Amino acid sequence: MPAVFAVLTAGLMAFHRAVPNSAGRLGSLLEAFLPWLGLVVVVLLVLTLLRRSASALMALLLPVVAWMHLFGGLLLPGPEPGPHDLVVVQHNVSDENTDPAGTARALADADPDLIALEELVPPTLAVYAQTLAPNYPYHAVRGTVGLWSKHPLTGARLVDIKPQDIKESWSRGLRTVVHTPHGDIVAYVAHLPSVRVRASGLASSHRDESAGLLGEAIAAEELKPVLLLGDLNGTVDDRGLAPLTSRMNTAERGFAFSFPTGFPMARIDQVMARSATVRQIRTMSPTGSDHLPVTARIALG
Repeated sequence: MPAVFAVLTAGLMAFHRAVPNSAGRLGSLLEAFLPWLGLVVVVLLVLTLLRRSASALMALLLPVVAWMHLFGGLLLPGPEPGPHDLVVVQHNVSDENTDPAGTARALADADPDLIALEELVPPTLAVYAQTLAPNYPYHAVRGTVGLWSKHPLTGARLVDIKPQDIKESWSRGLRTVVHTPHGDIVAYVAHLPSVRVRASGLASSHRDESAGLLGEAIAAEELKPVLLLGDLNGTVDDRGLAPLTSRMNTAERGFAFSFPTGFPMARIDQVMARSATVRQIRTMSPTGSDHLPVTARIALG
């Protein structure tokens, strides 16, 4: 029996794109937690050792190889920082955060070039702006998303990523140009709609629609390079984010599971790049949010 489950687990990992999304978006649900199939391998290894089954042990090599092919590279140490690297921080600060000043100080202590924030609401927005101002004199906010920068910003504007059937006020996309010492880059900050896991499967239609709109905006972007920072409510393996992941690079190193804070199970806070490389991503210490902040190193040029 362990041998059968080993083959099935390997098949799910190797051919996860073949799992249909038509019923309950089961494919996206599997992909959201794909790295955790490694735990199945551990359980099967224990059962195999207890049974002392040579055939099951051989079969277990299949999911091990599949997992290492998909995720093994993320475990490798990142390269040394280069002269044209940019450090960024991405954080959904939570609209229920009771310590916005402490959160802002914790993010600034990492000394990044850029800080992208989501769920900015009055009156905490003013607290973030005031606390970050000494080290980040440039910032742009549209709706509930914002970007703070050590370098000048120009051309900040709203990016409309609101799904059609959301009628209330909803503004979660920002685009601006960052004038860095290494050249201009375009930065997008976005907060895609939440998804819900229900008995019927994954409810992600709003998130998928919003990802499509954001992907179209980035595809039409003429300037290079382009950075995307945001709470995308999906992992980079989730096909619902394909309009973005098909156009942009994702982190070469690091898992950086960011949600939920108490027991992080997935990285839904993302840093992506076009015409640049996301060398490494990692989580930071908890703040007053239900998300962990993530910081990433971007290689330009």
